[in-house]
Amino acid sequence: MKKICTTCPYCGVGCGIKAEITGDREVIIKGDDDHPANFGRLCSKGTHLGETVSLEGRLLHPEIGEQRVGWDVALDLVAKRFSDTVREHGPDSVAFYVSGQLLTEDYYIANKLMKGFIGSANIDTNSRLCMASAVAAHVRAFGEDVVPCSYGDLDAADLILLVGSNTAWCHPVIWQRIEKARAERGTKLVVIDPRRTETAECADLHLPIRPDGDVALFNALLQQMKHRDALDADFLRDHVNAPDQFWDNISGDAEMAGVDAILLEQLADLVAAHPKMVTLFSQGANQSVGGTDKGNAIINLHLATGRIGKPGMGPFSITGQPNAMGGREVGGLSSMLAVHMGFSDAECEAAQTYWNSPTIARNPGRKAVDMFRDVHEGRIKAIWIMATNPAVSMPDADFVRDALKRCDFVVVSDVIAQTDTTAFADVKLPALAWGEKDGTVTNSERVVSRQRALFPEPGEAKADWWIIQQVARRMGHGEAFSFESAAAIFREYAAQTGYRNDGRRKLDLSEWAQTSDLEYDVLTPKIWGGTSPFANSKFTTPDGKACLVAVSSPAARVADPAFPLMLNTGRYRDQWHSMTRTGLSPRLSQHRREPLVEIHPQDATAHGLEDGSLARIITRQGESIFRVQISDAQRPGEIFAPMHWTDQMSNSGRANRLPDQTVDPISGQPAFKNSSCNIAALEPEWRAFLVCAKRPALPPLLYWTSARIAGGWLVELAGADNIDLDNLLPAGDRMEAVDLQRGMRRIAVRDAKGRLAAALYLTRQGDLPSRDWIAVQLVDDVPADAASLLAARPKIAGPDKGPTVCVCFNVGAKEITSAISRQCLTSLEEIGTALNAGTNCGSCRPAISKLLAQMRVPDLEAAE
Repeated sequence: MKKICTTCPYCGVGCGIKAEITGDREVIIKGDDDHPANFGRLCSKGTHLGETVSLEGRLLHPEIGEQRVGWDVALDLVAKRFSDTVREHGPDSVAFYVSGQLLTEDYYIANKLMKGFIGSANIDTNSRLCMASAVAAHVRAFGEDVVPCSYGDLDAADLILLVGSNTAWCHPVIWQRIEKARAERGTKLVVIDPRRTETAECADLHLPIRPDGDVALFNALLQQMKHRDALDADFLRDHVNAPDQFWDNISGDAEMAGVDAILLEQLADLVAAHPKMVTLFSQGANQSVGGTDKGNAIINLHLATGRIGKPGMGPFSITGQPNAMGGREVGGLSSMLAVHMGFSDAECEAAQTYWNSPTIARNPGRKAVDMFRDVHEGRIKAIWIMATNPAVSMPDADFVRDALKRCDFVVVSDVIAQTDTTAFADVKLPALAWGEKDGTVTNSERVVSRQRALFPEPGEAKADWWIIQQVARRMGHGEAFSFESAAAIFREYAAQTGYRNDGRRKLDLSEWAQTSDLEYDVLTPKIWGGTSPFANSKFTTPDGKACLVAVSSPAARVADPAFPLMLNTGRYRDQWHSMTRTGLSPRLSQHRREPLVEIHPQDATAHGLEDGSLARIITRQGESIFRVQISDAQRPGEIFAPMHWTDQMSNSGRANRLPDQTVDPISGQPAFKNSSCNIAALEPEWRAFLVCAKRPALPPLLYWTSARIAGGWLVELAGADNIDLDNLLPAGDRMEAVDLQRGMRRIAVRDAKGRLAAALYLTRQGDLPSRDWIAVQLVDDVPADAASLLAARPKIAGPDKGPTVCVCFNVGAKEITSAISRQCLTSLEEIGTALNAGTNCGSCRPAISKLLAQMRVPDLEAAE
């Protein structure tokens, strides 16, 4: 069987994959042992990529107004409408909103067209929502957006600080690397996060800071290092500039950070004792009104202590998307021009000369939130959205939907036909998906890797760069957009990074400018800038020195009795963005089948909430319904909800309609992590769930949400009015049980072969049965009897596995606790040997550790 080396399409770790093609749209996924990002490791999402490569739901042909058309008709219309709009209203009347899912070659073509040939910088990327604050912090401190670390620094560090990063869930392969360093060299781990996540539970020290308490904490830590004489005076003198009165104006203490003074002292002790320190920070730091200052507070500490540019040291921004870095490099953010250049006259002249373009953008364009505000207000009249779903992912998402509804002309390039964003498209253009497209990506440590095609192009789908180039040609720019392949685009991009560079920028890929097509085909992963771009302590500033930046904590939100709680949003372990890919996988859908709001017991009591009930989260922007999970891992006064659910999967759980449009004033990154809110109990008249091979069209309900299971769907339902259950069920051999006194009704439908086609369970008062056994009946070859189907359990009960913990080997929580008790297991390794749990991707290892710790407590109590 043919094996192809490619790169994972999920987070910014950029793991290498060896894909073995076994049939039509069938592939076996393994980690690439030779890739420097992962050395063969994969997380749960990467491991189960094979479940997501079908053509189900794909957009395979161009469409105008929901009608299939040919490519020429669609491309001619897009080119005409954009050209006409620019001619009538100027270049800033159009915009591109692009994505870290694009390959570097796609990004390059889009950026070149918008900035060099349309003449506007109105191209921004969904990376604005993830990493823009880190970009701005890098530029302020180093003079250039350069990540100063590599993954090898994690292997060499004696102390790792994780700031706003649930690494075990969001970057599991990095987490495995950290675990290995702790086991082999005793590396200490500190987690700085308001929530006690599974990552935090494994740490040597957890600081549950208040939301946006990071700057106060790192300022206080910097003061501590100064008082302890732990600064690097020589490095500060020779390689760092500080503004006047910098040291006199540092403001921060434990109280401002929201932690006990003892915890701050313990953190300072660790930092002082371990010079080989890496601080890894992510969305928890970036997605804030003070995200840029947070990044600089972290960088300040490393610069002042000289902990940068050396093995095992540095501030490390870990990116969220597979090619967020590639987009930053080519200039896909509206605040950059191209290849790490800004908008000075000299840089604009260099870009225009290199591209031989008729014009050039001379000022930054509109950042994402402002871009959609301009769409809403009619200043931007045509927008092209590529490989992203802003109707779900943007803050105040209902405002974005209204903006798209108002827009004169909306183009969406995507792989999926029906998304929350394509619903507003005048033109839909079918793009290639992962496993079909061909190009390069750059990961968090600056490693450039190849994504390669595994399957033929389906239907009429085309590469994003091809689509953009065809529009550019129709707009009259054919000579500049005559690329025959992704390799040709890569050569031009690589050459531009070296054009008029002369060492001014660390980003210089000009050694690849002469790469042949054959060399491109076999290109192996390579890091630019070396393992440490600042190993020579030479920074990208006029005098070569880095800059300490004066930072301060953002002002506390004004207390509002109507919205007394704070909402934090984020990711789940086994889902990705808006679930257009991971939502296809039955395995990945089991870890969290519904969107849950996590709330502290005190707050749950105060608001009349019970575990497993429904609740409505309310903000000034909107409201949405979630299932309640009571957890003391939340700080009192704060709640957490996931970001993934969409109209395609649920009528509820839409977290991003809740935050407002507040952004960091420097980076423009939205403040997703700290929204004023309230929560209210919801008491439906009835509750139900449906197991079905094919999900039916659902009527308007108070609440519904769906999850993939093997052989079909699991749909949770709740309503305030009567419902016609017959319309939810397929034709077939129907069995039914009714208990009018308890308001219970159960219906099972078998197909012609006696196998389960659907089963629905409804109650008005009592409890609903477990979903697990009945869900399996959709794929069970031995038809169950009617009584068992209606009871949702077999006549002879088998072992209850409990909630799925390890999706790779389908191991449940009760299986693990039973094995711990029965076999006297005492470690992760022993559990792995007994059950395989935690031995593949490692994403579940923190959860297994928690179960192990819980099982130990009764033993200790008995011993006492």
